[in-house]
Amino acid sequence: MADNYLEKRMEQYRSHSAASPGAKKEGLATLLLKNRSTRGYDASYIVRADQLRRIVAVNNKLASARNRQVLRFRLVASDEAQKVLPFIRMGAGLKELQLPVDGTQPNAFIVVCSTIEPRNSTFVDLGISAQSMLLQAVEMGLNGLCMMDFDADGLVDSLQLPYDPLLVIAVGKSAEKIQLVDIKGADDHSYYREGGVHYVPKVVVEDLIIE
Repeated sequence: MADNYLEKRMEQYRSHSAASPGAKKEGLATLLLKNRSTRGYDASYIVRADQLRRIVAVNNKLASARNRQVLRFRLVASDEAQKVLPFIRMGAGLKELQLPVDGTQPNAFIVVCSTIEPRNSTFVDLGISAQSMLLQAVEMGLNGLCMMDFDADGLVDSLQLPYDPLLVIAVGKSAEKIQLVDIKGADDHSYYREGGVHYVPKVVVEDLIIE
């Protein structure tokens, strides 16, 4: 309880400092660089329900196709993490590693559902929502991972969801070293690990632009 109190006080202090005149705030480019898909988490850091709520709260400020606002969010804090962990799969591109490594599992999740049968516009909303929530998490000193590889029926039963899940976002304090690597458009896009570092190839801007 004391640890929780100290964490909250530190967050209040950081929020106050950020709001103070002259305080240096991280720009979008910095947040984007820190917003890396994380598959290994610091087990000693327990994500609180109020932190998950703060992350989800960005959604009532976002654009939505025809303003339908069909997305709904199930917050899963540490006391319910075991209701999600058996039904998710991480690191599809590194199957030989069987991620997450034991002891680095996330202990908090946001399960995103839709109140309607998904259509193209639903997935546009989903992308906007997921990126915005992850950027909010990064601003709070956390990281996350978007997962679409999961047992949907298992999650519906385990969490008693009223809607089918579209996406599961893991949230936690990263325990990984992740580095971006510039590549050309025709190069291999597969992420890989060497020397304890997770490398993520990204196509250079020049190859992203159609001349």
